[in-house]
Amino acid sequence: MSDLPPAPDYQKLREAALAHLARFATTRQSLRQMLQRRVKRWGIRALRAGMFAEDITIKEQDCQPWIEQIIEDMQRLGAVDDAVFSRSKARYLARSGRSRRGVQAQLQAKGVERETIQQALDESLGEVGDEQARQAELTAALILARKRAIGPFQRPDRPEKERLKLLAIFARNGFSHDIAEAALTMEREEAEDMIIAFRSL
Repeated sequence: MSDLPPAPDYQKLREAALAHLARFATTRQSLRQMLQRRVKRWGIRALRAGMFAEDITIKEQDCQPWIEQIIEDMQRLGAVDDAVFSRSKARYLARSGRSRRGVQAQLQAKGVERETIQQALDESLGEVGDEQARQAELTAALILARKRAIGPFQRPDRPEKERLKLLAIFARNGFSHDIAEAALTMEREEAEDMIIAFRSL
């Protein structure tokens, strides 16, 4: 049996969590996954070194309560806060051309609870049905249009795409038909003003 890698313990996992949080804003679920991957990598190395699979499984299971405790500790310290993360991520994603639906899907993929996501969207992008939410959605669509050089940002030296293909681009990115139409028909100067105003909020 070759040298076994040292097994993860509470202190090592906590240090790994702190190092990760010093570099990345994250959610409870993402932190959990990172720590579980670390334990899993140890298990693979231990198996290669000749440790019995059953013993590795027991050790990996022993780590799970520590991981949950570390997540609770980090939340208590304010280093992990799903609500703060979600508000910040929602604004960032909208400013990069993501629709409300796209933002929601990203946050769900990060393991954020539905209620927390809804609150973050309402606070960052406005409540569905109000003017703030419509303006945020329209501006995100305009940012996407600028990235794709379509609608107000269509380059004069390029042939214009068919309307249905343009609408399909917005639909695939989670924008409604009326938002897509509004983005496509806007004048370039107005579109640019909206983007500047949105990004400076």
